[in-house]
Amino acid sequence: MLTIRHSFLILGIISLCSCTEKSDISGKINFNADWKFLKSDSASFANSSFTETTGTPWASVCLPHTASVEPLVMKDPQWTGVCWYKKVFSIDYSQKGKHIGILIEAAMNDATAWLNGLEIRHHLGGYLPFYLDITENVRFDSDNILMIRLDNRENPSIPPGKPLNKLDFNYYSGIYRNAYLVVKDRLHLTDALEIDTVQGGGLMVHTEQISGKEAVLSASISVRNQDQVPRTFTIETILLDPSGIVAAALNSEVEQIPPLTTKRIPLRIRVQSPRLWSPGEPNLYSLEDRLVDKRKILDMESCQVGIRKISLSVKGGFSINGIPLSIRGTNRHQEYPFIGYALSDHAQYRDAWKIKQAGFNFVRSSHYPQSPAFLNACDQLGILVMNAIPGWQFFGDTPFRENSFQNTREMCRRDRNHPSVILWEASLNETVMPVDFMQKSHDIVHSELPYPDIFTCGWMDTVYDVFIPARQHAVPPFYWNRYSSGKPLLIAEYGSWEYYAQNAGFHQTEFRDLKPAERSSRQLRGYGERRLMQQEFNFQEAYNDNLNGPAFGSSNWVMFDYNRGYAPDIESSGIMDIFRIPKFAFWFYKSQSDEEPVCFIGSYNTPGSAKYIRVFSNGDSVALYRNGVLISMQGPDRGSNNNNLDHPPFTFPMQNFESGTIKAESFKNGKTWAGHTVTTAGKAANLSLMADLSNCDLKADGSDVIFIYASVTDLTGNVLSDSNLPVRFSIEGDATMIGDNPAVCEAGIATILLKAGGSPSKIIVRATCALLNPASIEINSRQ
Repeated sequence: MLTIRHSFLILGIISLCSCTEKSDISGKINFNADWKFLKSDSASFANSSFTETTGTPWASVCLPHTASVEPLVMKDPQWTGVCWYKKVFSIDYSQKGKHIGILIEAAMNDATAWLNGLEIRHHLGGYLPFYLDITENVRFDSDNILMIRLDNRENPSIPPGKPLNKLDFNYYSGIYRNAYLVVKDRLHLTDALEIDTVQGGGLMVHTEQISGKEAVLSASISVRNQDQVPRTFTIETILLDPSGIVAAALNSEVEQIPPLTTKRIPLRIRVQSPRLWSPGEPNLYSLEDRLVDKRKILDMESCQVGIRKISLSVKGGFSINGIPLSIRGTNRHQEYPFIGYALSDHAQYRDAWKIKQAGFNFVRSSHYPQSPAFLNACDQLGILVMNAIPGWQFFGDTPFRENSFQNTREMCRRDRNHPSVILWEASLNETVMPVDFMQKSHDIVHSELPYPDIFTCGWMDTVYDVFIPARQHAVPPFYWNRYSSGKPLLIAEYGSWEYYAQNAGFHQTEFRDLKPAERSSRQLRGYGERRLMQQEFNFQEAYNDNLNGPAFGSSNWVMFDYNRGYAPDIESSGIMDIFRIPKFAFWFYKSQSDEEPVCFIGSYNTPGSAKYIRVFSNGDSVALYRNGVLISMQGPDRGSNNNNLDHPPFTFPMQNFESGTIKAESFKNGKTWAGHTVTTAGKAANLSLMADLSNCDLKADGSDVIFIYASVTDLTGNVLSDSNLPVRFSIEGDATMIGDNPAVCEAGIATILLKAGGSPSKIIVRATCALLNPASIEINSRQ
């Protein structure tokens, strides 16, 4: 099992001296705490006195929030219906005359908002933000009451549009991302979603050209004047390098802006000796724009910037900063068990960190725009991204088309500054789309992002810049390896459906006479070693075969197990399970990367183990020992399933099972590289606890969640891979538990979600199970 604990690195930014005077800038304020929530389809709340005497009490909640905690295995589609969120807040009288707004990062999926009984916004779509300009409606002499009605019932006009019981994923419920209160001068820098015009509001930045000596950034910032009189201003721009040192600074000319208008100010930034962004070196600059009026800073906006240039061609493949790069990727659904989409920002980071740990340099956001926090993590960690609009095997009416176009616009405006985003999937996945629809979606991306190295992509081989079929969209044995239609090709999905539906194995001889369920890549961890090895071999075979063709990259299906609407079980193609515990296939992919030494034995070393041992390593040779006796020292596997791999596995035939310890030691250039041991587990004796922090502390913000794993072990700490005992969890401290309790072990491990409270706390988690020694662990939540 992968142990994943490190401290979270936070880069500080130095303060700067300026010729301008600092003013009190309220800016963007976290708005997640102290909401009220109620499940009800009543339409009367918005215009009532907003008291809590409506019969059912309102619950106190913190965002991100799901309207319905779901079962682990969803035999029916998730809850759908109407729910309400209420926020009572006050604005100090000193802010009168300012611009006041509220940004909701995502709410599922038909939202209507009222402020003090007046309807102020109706927004369709559950995956992208909406902005509430409440400047003219907010009160300063009494409390304000914001009411948001959410309806996540099936709606064919809102993408993805398909009925849940026919959909290959779930869209959940609630205000499941962050909310922010925005308080600014009426002359201010806009949010990207505040202005619904081409390119919207906010900051735009793009690398225009780079060399070893200099980079030129093309940027612009949107300024809005909500005053009734003309205003003048200048823009101060400061770029800090990854070390926090000023890399560039400039001032615009004095600008004039008429009343009640918006103006976009172009900027051109030159950076000497730039530190470039790439998956191997994800160097991030901080770009800060200040709005200055009469030497007073009225507003400021900042974003992370990665200086990089990408290119894509049929002959040259994909290059970043002039260096060719083979893309090795995965797909990701953003759900967690029980809480659906309501992941904290830190939980989003932890998922990205696991993707990087698995050896991937690319992720496809399947099949909808994912959290800004997830994209920020991809920027920080060096993971390339295919961004996608919501869609899967469904095409709707005219309102559906228009909502899809709006999704494309909003996705571009929200995510345009992320260096990690290299492809824009303005296409409805596996949906037969009219050419005019595809053409308009493609054109929207290029009008919103008018740069030469912006690439749209779609699964239909027309209009879009890049062709991204799934492997199963072609037929064996060649699949897309003979594609020659003149577009750059990326295999967007592979490794699951073609084995599930077609038995696509080419050269698989280890396992014979397999039943359909056994030869599938859809394998839960609890199905055992034999079937986990079959899953690994399917992914290995498909990945290796993809490299025979012209594709510049591929992304497997899928990173994490997930629930879906059309089937009453967990979709288990993940190389990690729904609790983020690795399967054997995780280690195959990790061994294809040279980021760190890898050596892992794909066996539980039990009487039911296979008659061979497969070791995954990025070394060049492996020695395998059983109970201290050398079995063999050999190089990597050869043959048609390994001929394109950077690091093929090492397969060792085993004559007979022998209880004890198997040890693998890998070498590189004659020196010890990495090692791993697996010992046959004895009788169940103890519980062992681990908290999955994944390089990121538990944040005391009322919403952060982590997985707690309780393993059933023998006296010496070996996990019993066949245990399905029930484990009961309890806690002390400012936190709550979410999930089944007791939780039944799968492959020897029981899991529960731990949700932090709002105050820093020492949290003690305890686990008990009949006849086993209990365990406890201490976790500190931090501000």
